[in-house]
Amino acid sequence: MTATTTPGRPHAYDAAPREHSADFREFVSRVQADGLYRSAEYAGEVVRTVLEGLGAQVTGDERVELAGLLPREAAEAFVSRAPGLRPLSGFGFVQDLAARRGTGPGPARWDAGSVLRQVARVAGPDLTGRILAGLPEGYALLFGVAQLVRRNRVPVG
Repeated sequence: MTATTTPGRPHAYDAAPREHSADFREFVSRVQADGLYRSAEYAGEVVRTVLEGLGAQVTGDERVELAGLLPREAAEAFVSRAPGLRPLSGFGFVQDLAARRGTGPGPARWDAGSVLRQVARVAGPDLTGRILAGLPEGYALLFGVAQLVRRNRVPVG
């Protein structure tokens, strides 16, 4: 899904009418509380920047489905960047966010986690799992999900 539309054809996030502005204010309020941000305006900037970056990573049905679940303003930020040819690792995502926000990696990781935990809440466990399955390693903790790693066992004896 892209940010462009064909005349007469709505975005996927237009399919179910709802009070998008109120939904967005609630989403930002949750991010503000989770991230301990000083103002809703600042939290809104963080939300938009993180979702723009996430939109450049998520593809396919998961991209369309998530855009349909997010509040309108959040969905617009999410679909504003086309997915890249090479997805970034979780660490690369945080570095990219730091560069775009003009911060260091610590604050960028905090920002990403504050927003992506709310994305996971909106998406639910099934969609969040599918999104994580399509991303390189390193995103799970940003979404507030434990990332289990399998170790190859070496037979003893």
